[in-house]
Amino acid sequence: MSDKREHILVVAEELFGENGFDGTSVRDIAHKAGVNLAMISYYFGSKEKLLEALIQFRAEYAYGILEELNKDESLSPWDKIDRLVDFYVDRVLNNLRFHNIMYREATNFRSEEIRDRIIAIKLRNLEQITKIIQDGQQKKLFREVDIPMTVGTLMGTISSYTQAKAYGCQVLALGYDSNDEQYRSKLAPRLKAHLKSLLRAHLSIKNAE
Repeated sequence: MSDKREHILVVAEELFGENGFDGTSVRDIAHKAGVNLAMISYYFGSKEKLLEALIQFRAEYAYGILEELNKDESLSPWDKIDRLVDFYVDRVLNNLRFHNIMYREATNFRSEEIRDRIIAIKLRNLEQITKIIQDGQQKKLFREVDIPMTVGTLMGTISSYTQAKAYGCQVLALGYDSNDEQYRSKLAPRLKAHLKSLLRAHLSIKNAE
């Protein structure tokens, strides 16, 4: 990927995250990126195609991390679960704008093509996480669980506190005056510890009925 194309994607991510897809024009992106409209048209064709490219750009990175985690034979299944939690919490909290874009577009009926692409990305990631859990089951460390529901619990818990900062600040007593960076630094360790504890209790074969 060219540096200029990647730069445009990063700028688009920032503006989409701040102003929403509908509230951001191609002209806005071109101005902030310091390029002309023709260059955006050349690389992407349209604002919708630019969003698709952004989603794919970020998704390829995440998938690569999950794939490498699966292949790492030096880690136990429990180590991989812990790394998985660390990865998703850090990824969402450090890329809140993109996470918000993904959330909005996955539930938006404006573009079936974009929605279907997001679903395909989530399914592909689920496949990698499924392999980690199945490996733990084969090694008699994890019990049989509903894997899609387990992953939904992981992602839903993260989203519940990243989609509603004001609520999170209040119920977790993180302070109303916390800025985004302070909120992330306070939330991340607590969220990671909770999810790791939750998944250990949920997955452990010792808790099988």
